[in-house]
Amino acid sequence: MTTSGTERFNELFSELEDCDEDGQKRTIKEMDRPMDDMDEKEFKSVFTIELFNKILKMIEDKKLSMENVLLLLKRVGYYCVLKNMRSLRFEKSSLNKRFEQMIIAENKKMDEKDEKLLVDLCECYISLNISFKPELLLMCMPYLMKVALKKEKSEETQKEVDMALLTLRDMGFCLLMQKQYFNEIKEIIKYHHEHRNLSRLAYWCAWKFLIDRLFFDVSVEEVIVNDLHFARETAREIEDLSKYVDWRREKEEERVNETKEEILLMEWLRKLVFFFRSCGMWNEEFAALIESIVRVLRAAKDKHGDFFGKCIYVLYVAIGDKDIKIDCLLKGGAIDAFLEEIHQLTFNQNIVRKSLMFFLDLSEKLKKKTKGEVEEAKRKELKKQLFRMLEEEGYEDVIESLYGFIYFAKEKNDRELSLNISDYNVNV
Repeated sequence: MTTSGTERFNELFSELEDCDEDGQKRTIKEMDRPMDDMDEKEFKSVFTIELFNKILKMIEDKKLSMENVLLLLKRVGYYCVLKNMRSLRFEKSSLNKRFEQMIIAENKKMDEKDEKLLVDLCECYISLNISFKPELLLMCMPYLMKVALKKEKSEETQKEVDMALLTLRDMGFCLLMQKQYFNEIKEIIKYHHEHRNLSRLAYWCAWKFLIDRLFFDVSVEEVIVNDLHFARETAREIEDLSKYVDWRREKEEERVNETKEEILLMEWLRKLVFFFRSCGMWNEEFAALIESIVRVLRAAKDKHGDFFGKCIYVLYVAIGDKDIKIDCLLKGGAIDAFLEEIHQLTFNQNIVRKSLMFFLDLSEKLKKKTKGEVEEAKRKELKKQLFRMLEEEGYEDVIESLYGFIYFAKEKNDRELSLNISDYNVNV
């Protein structure tokens, strides 16, 4: 009989008290596999307040060294980030209070601070908690950023940099920290462009830190879009990660535990929703990004519903961007993709609604005159091109056939849809 991840982890944990320090290290490293195998429900059933308090008791009884506790909890924190979980109730444990005291005490030392200990404590504290005390964050950030900025070429250094960036992942929403550390994260991303020194997950975490700043400060758009080439890099990551997804499976229910690549691909797509809602700047590189999203959409159709739905949603949100370049949507295949969906015989109300909203926004944007003769000429030419394309596809007939659905949706208080069919059309 196969042992579950939960059972195997508990077996290994129970062995810790009977091992010497080196044996504990080996046992902790063996815990990686069962933690990787656990789903979110199993993970939370194992890492409870009681378990964290038991670990503290083992420290006090000298049955587990602080060095090995930190080794274990850094691995737990890594899987929390990887599996996008931040509700293990660590903050309610006595062990968390001990860590807070240790961080404050070590940071107060004027000389001979143990920076490695501080980094380890801070990584555990941030990766395992949901909320943080401001004074603790102020103490932790300089040490974590110092590690994240390391450039030595060694496997050990890469692991240290990766863990520091994983820990910093959600710090972008802290306004104070953003203002202080935006340039450092920018430097890390630029260095990766030249040397490809980060793991995929660490690279994603660095980007997340920057993108989250858009929530507070749209002035960073220029850096993110044009200096750091967000669209180009995101397209590259989506293309690479999608190669690791099994798109050939026959049925949705055949899905097994998600791979790391699948989890990370979905994280990129989720962050694109936030990006398109927050950023009003596009450049020509976005055509390749749209194309990569459309490729995932088509690969996932009828076989991987969550990816398919997320791609539809990303493109639906993208059309709402105030300064979107419609030619990027056209070149990237987004308009073709939505045309295919409204032609489908299989009626999915959610997809149909998003498709209608997409074309409603497309039509509205093409009606608005642009500044300058050159840009205005481009807009008119694009309208003609889209008009011919939609006419060849019998688009207007399909839209008219959906009037009953539109009327029904309006009756259900869907105010965004228009009952005027001409609003959905692109007219020259």
